[in-house]
Amino acid sequence: MVVPTGVRPARTSDVDDIAALQIRSWQVNYAAILPAAELAALDPADLAMTWASAILNPPTPMHRLLVAVDGSSGSDLLAGYAAFGASGDPDADNATAELLALVIEPAQTRQGHGSRLLAATVDHLSEAGILTLVTWLPLADEISRAFFGSSGWGPDSAYRDRVISDDKILREVRLVTDISQPVKG
Repeated sequence: MVVPTGVRPARTSDVDDIAALQIRSWQVNYAAILPAAELAALDPADLAMTWASAILNPPTPMHRLLVAVDGSSGSDLLAGYAAFGASGDPDADNATAELLALVIEPAQTRQGHGSRLLAATVDHLSEAGILTLVTWLPLADEISRAFFGSSGWGPDSAYRDRVISDDKILREVRLVTDISQPVKG
């Protein structure tokens, strides 16, 4: 049986894999951004419970968790995930949603999984009447900012500072894109 490569809604049976992927990705991609102690303290069981709750009890009807699967090996290998929902920003309106996470397995980057997840997210939100999509990224995460920039996203001058530890503040920049018009390709 051939297992397809694509995007599907996350299932509760995926949560352990999602948590493990999140930890691997953060340890690779944020090693120079987040304190080592914070990365080492990530607990797969806690993260899995958080993801299970997101699937079973989303905070709003708009919140969703999608996974990218890679069937090239003949199995349903989890290659990434995207979480999205209503924007929590104080300046957001009802036509604005937020991409809360877009994470790809470090060994699976540059294989189209991020683009597929992003396209599926936009399709879902466009059908729901969303016009604008935002995401927050660490200012120092140049790789993700380049990916989003190549996908038509740009900064809108908003930023926020998050206290990560007693001596570490993480500055994030908000990126935005208009999803009201279909992409011509």
